[in-house]
Amino acid sequence: MLAVEGLESAYGDSRILFGIDLTVGAGEAVTLLGRNGMGKTTTINSIFGLLKPRGGRVLIDGEDVTGREPHVIAQRGLGLVPEGRQVFPNLSVEENLIATHRTTADRKRWTLAAIYALFPRLQERRRNMGNQLSGGEQQMLAIGRALMTNPRLVVLDEATEGLAPLIREEIWSCLRRIKEEGEAILVIDKNVDALARFADRHVVIEKGRVVWSGTTKDLEETADIKERYLHV
Repeated sequence: MLAVEGLESAYGDSRILFGIDLTVGAGEAVTLLGRNGMGKTTTINSIFGLLKPRGGRVLIDGEDVTGREPHVIAQRGLGLVPEGRQVFPNLSVEENLIATHRTTADRKRWTLAAIYALFPRLQERRRNMGNQLSGGEQQMLAIGRALMTNPRLVVLDEATEGLAPLIREEIWSCLRRIKEEGEAILVIDKNVDALARFADRHVVIEKGRVVWSGTTKDLEETADIKERYLHV
């Protein structure tokens, strides 16, 4: 569904990505791993058109969308949970969700009721403003807001960064449920063990290059990958 081929990106004169390749199939969960500053967020921003690539291609269902405007790429079925959550602070929980709601002829799964079933806490706080939520609640809202676009692929940048352990487990549980319902997922996070419980494949980035990729079984059998590139 998503194919990234030879992606190159830079901020000014500073090149960050040097030929990134990755794919995500329909219903598949793929992780993007690596230490801080290795190019993971830059890869996501380049996929979504938030940063215009200097080279390579981004394909959605075979269509070249490289460097297109972010709303055009989102309309092709990609939903983003950005780093830092970026909820609308002066809108209520429910208004945040309604603001991004979109359906297509074949994508109608995610409604307010479905989001509240996935995250009951959001229903309890539905009248609260975005800036009145805890960090964990804001992350739930950011995930719910992305799902309300009824995407075929949900992309999460730092899915559980800075969250308490119990909240992290709740987020992982919800991501597993999303995958079980057929959604494709591309996720960045540092909690490799939690990711391995539901992800199909993993891509490791080091200094803007893919240095390893493989299945969860491959990752578990290759201990030096964690030691060399993930500091686990």
